[in-house]
Amino acid sequence: MQAPRAYYTLHDDPEDGRTQARPLDEQLIALFRNMLLQRAVDTRGFQLNRQGKIAIAMGSEGHEAVQAGTGAAFVRGKDVLFPYYRNTGIVLACGFPLVDVFRSQFARATDRTKGRQIINHVTDRARGIASISSIIASQVTHAVGAAYAMQLRGESDRAVFCTFGDGATSEGEWHEGLNFAAVHGVPVVFVCENNRWAISTPQSKQMLIEDVAIRAGSYGMPGVSVDGFDPLAVYEAVRRPANGPSPAAARRSSRRSATASSLTRRTTTTAPTVAATRWTSTAATTRSAVRAAAGRRRVLSAAEAAALRAEVTAQVNACTDAVEAEPLPERTDLYGNVYEGPDSPWT
Repeated sequence: MQAPRAYYTLHDDPEDGRTQARPLDEQLIALFRNMLLQRAVDTRGFQLNRQGKIAIAMGSEGHEAVQAGTGAAFVRGKDVLFPYYRNTGIVLACGFPLVDVFRSQFARATDRTKGRQIINHVTDRARGIASISSIIASQVTHAVGAAYAMQLRGESDRAVFCTFGDGATSEGEWHEGLNFAAVHGVPVVFVCENNRWAISTPQSKQMLIEDVAIRAGSYGMPGVSVDGFDPLAVYEAVRRPANGPSPAAARRSSRRSATASSLTRRTTTTAPTVAATRWTSTAATTRSAVRAAAGRRRVLSAAEAAALRAEVTAQVNACTDAVEAEPLPERTDLYGNVYEGPDSPWT
């Protein structure tokens, strides 16, 4: 693993996907802002659900650093992401527009799926973001297939990112995908966001091992465990190696401090644990993001960090209000994109 450099290559131009190398301080602030945005979107989603404005909310609180760091390593215009349903943060970090996240949540006519998909199951082919599925681990075999296609086409400058939770590692598709990837040496990075709960099933009821990453060795590929509260450590673990991409598995330890979704009861943690985890994850991600890796110099003052948090909150609230005012799909469009020919089944 290479040592941190004074400059990182982050890919953050949503208009044309061009690679931009920026000073480390700026990128630390960008990582911090992305984590704040994730938390604000997460919080707003549950608020809207409790207000009866959206049908369901899905939580990813505590995963902010993992998703920001992984998104920073994603090369826009080249790489492909196969995310899972708790990955709103990663798709935002990979360039998916904030307004389209809320169009999905509100099921508006302007939504990319015309309001047909469950919330946060977004997709953007132009940005290399594959459709999210609720079927646990189904994206693993799809990701491996995409990586295999890149290999067959000789696209050595491209890679696939496949993300999932620890629960997915108990599914057959996960094992089949990793074995195929290892045997054929396809360019894919598997990222396990291990929050130690598969919805309401604790890790101890799924497996007897503590570190999910050691499973990678069973398939003959490298596996590494990383502090999921440190976005720079995550970035270093998943960034493309100098000798080109190859199959690899990485596990990020995080802690989900909110309910899995608005449809589930909080069975995963007690109230004191939730409060402690929220403080710990916020403090850890803030500390990692606003300090440089070398020299430990402070990048943001407490006042600047608070101002940035207020700015992000205002942005999310304004976006919510704007999307809520957009039209709902017409009832006559119900059968659109289902059958060839006219939308109406009666014609």
